[in-house]
Order: sequence, then C-alpha cells, then structure tokens
Amino acid sequence: MSNPLSKRIRRHVTGRVRDFFAITTLGFEKPCFDELMSLPLSVRSGIIVSGGVEFRGKVHDCYLANLNLRTASRILMRIGCFKATNFTQMEKKLSDFPWELFLCPTVAPRISVTARHSRLYHKGAIAERFQASISQRFSQMARQEEISPSESCGQEIFVRVVDDRFTISIDSSGEILHKRGIKKHGGEAPIRETIAAAALKLSGYDGSAPLLDPMCGSGTFSIEAAMMATNTPPGCLREFAFMGWPSFAPQRWAYIKRESEKGLTRIRTPLIFASDQDKAACDTLKKSVRENELDRVIRVASSDFFELPPSSLTDQKGLVVLNPPYGERLGTKREIRKLFNAIFKKLKHDYKGWKIALIAPDRQIAAKVPFELSAYPFNHGGAKRILLVGKIPS
Repeated sequence: MSNPLSKRIRRHVTGRVRDFFAITTLGFEKPCFDELMSLPLSVRSGIIVSGGVEFRGKVHDCYLANLNLRTASRILMRIGCFKATNFTQMEKKLSDFPWELFLCPTVAPRISVTARHSRLYHKGAIAERFQASISQRFSQMARQEEISPSESCGQEIFVRVVDDRFTISIDSSGEILHKRGIKKHGGEAPIRETIAAAALKLSGYDGSAPLLDPMCGSGTFSIEAAMMATNTPPGCLREFAFMGWPSFAPQRWAYIKRESEKGLTRIRTPLIFASDQDKAACDTLKKSVRENELDRVIRVASSDFFELPPSSLTDQKGLVVLNPPYGERLGTKREIRKLFNAIFKKLKHDYKGWKIALIAPDRQIAAKVPFELSAYPFNHGGAKRILLVGKIPS
C-alpha cells in the first residue's frame, strides 16, 4: 500500500517533466547534444550551453542518459530555484524545501557550492545552512510521515549562486561518468574516456573500418572504440547515484538495461589494433581486454609506432588515433616538438588516405601539421589541448 510520501514522489518527481543538465568537457558540447538527441527520450528538448547540454524529460530519461552518453561527465537534475540576498531570506526559502522527495533520510549528502556576482558568496556558510535545512526537514518528516527505509547511498547536491539566484541540483551519476567500470589501470599520458569518445565521434568513427591506436598507453581509445563498435552502453557495468533516490524504480531500470542489450553487436574479427613500445603497458591492457571479453574486438601487441606500417595490420584504410606523450614528466618542449615533427612525417608517408584523430598539447604544435585538419580546443586536467581530426591526403 502506498504511503503519503510515495504518492507525493510519484506526483512531483517521477510523474513530472523535469529539467536536467548534462555536464561535458568544455569544447565537446556538440557531440554530447547529438548523442542525447539520438536517445528515445520522452521529451525531445535540448539546448547547448557552455560546459554542457540542458534538456527536459522524465526521471527515466535520466536513467537513459547515464547509461548511454559517452561524452557526458555527469547528469544533474534541477530540483529547485529561488532568489535570496541574505542568509535570513535563504533560510526561509530552505525551510519549506521538500528534501524528502529527492533524498533518503539515512543519507547526509555532500553540498558543493559555486557563487559569483552575489551578495551571498561564502561557500562554506551556504553549505552549512543547506545541511542544517536537510537535517531539520528529516527530523520533522520522521514525526509526520512514514518514510520507507532505504539503503544508504552517496549523494551530492550542487548549489549554484549567480546574481543572488540559487539553482539547486542533485547529481544522478555518482562517480564521474568517464569511469566505465572496465579499465582499472592508468598510463603516463592518460586521457579520459569521455574525451576519447568525443574525439572518436568528431572523427566520424562508427566501428565499421579498422582503427589503429599505435601509442595506446593504457588503451583508453581502443577500449572506447570497442564499446562503440559493439554498441555496448558505457554505463552498463557501473552503478549510479540515482539508484539511491526515493524515486528510483528498479523495474524500469532493469527494463532499460534489457532493451540496451538488444542492440549489442557481435564482432568476430578484430578491427581495432592497439600497440605501444611500452611492453608492460601492453601486457596490462591485454589483461584488461581479456577480462572484459573484448579480445574478439581488440588486438594488442608491443611495437614502436615509427617502425610499424599500418599495412602489416590491415589492408583497409581506417582511422588512426594518437595521444602522444607530452608534458613536463614526459619531455622538454624541444623534445615534444621533435616528437611531433617525427609523427607528422610518419603519418604523411605511411598513412595516406587515413582518417586521423590527434591530441596536440598546444596551438603551436597544432599549427605545424603539414596537412589540413579541423581543430577543437578543449580543457583537460586544467590544461588547454587541441583535438585535430580530418583526413590525411592520399
């Protein structure tokens, strides 16, 4: 039998169209928008903004987005908005906020605050008052309504204050979405899976042609390409914060996952070739590929990019992806320039007619490419990088 709280949750949360925000790496909002619009959402509404995509939908659309978006870092659900110019006003607004619709009583959520152009700017003081509001609300609710027990699940509330206007969101993802649950190892020049997915999409990769990852490192590009080629949802092996919401519908989630499995593609002959001169990195990648049953899709071998002709792996032209080592730990600026000049020479000689996705450390290096490519600046690890995609002249 439904209790009053369950009825309120159905009326105000699961039964209502809500606002969501898919966070992306700056510079890769368009691939995320395209992905989102390809999903069977209940409301086809999306707007590209700086740092992400705003969209509307039901709660189960949030499930879909977390399961399927390869280029999003996190999905937030907007749960409230108000204006306050002082703490008294803010506390009054929070006193009636229905936290029980979005949080379980056993959970003390983390509160993340950003504030600019506002009279209330002390992030710690704002977070403390939000925590106090949540605690007080649940102490009152425990006396007034029956609340079904729920397993404790980490939750995070995002509070954004701009021009004295508060926007409150709850994180539906939990761990950042680049954590697919597949690759447990890292490399010397790691790149996030979400960035690799954006690079693959912008290069036009669809899994039908060979892909060479000849400086594979930890294998992020290869594994991400394998998941795309087999239509494996990026979130199929992990859990999400929305599973701890009072509104979570396990049967709906199970149905969504079952439907996604119907689209899986079986590949019998490897079309993805990963290699690196670091044998230890290749051995680690081989183990991960084998454990996740991707060895039918990815072939891993230790070899030097400069000594490996693509014709030794495939007689078809496809996509070559490169995330060369660079940075203070991996070489001086002079050494990096020398490395990229050698890469350009190798590509021009051996990869005529191939598509390419190349990560360059800066605009100066990108400007040295001897053929025309499209450039997509993006932020990674606090540094500005350039994604270069296009086709190497025949």
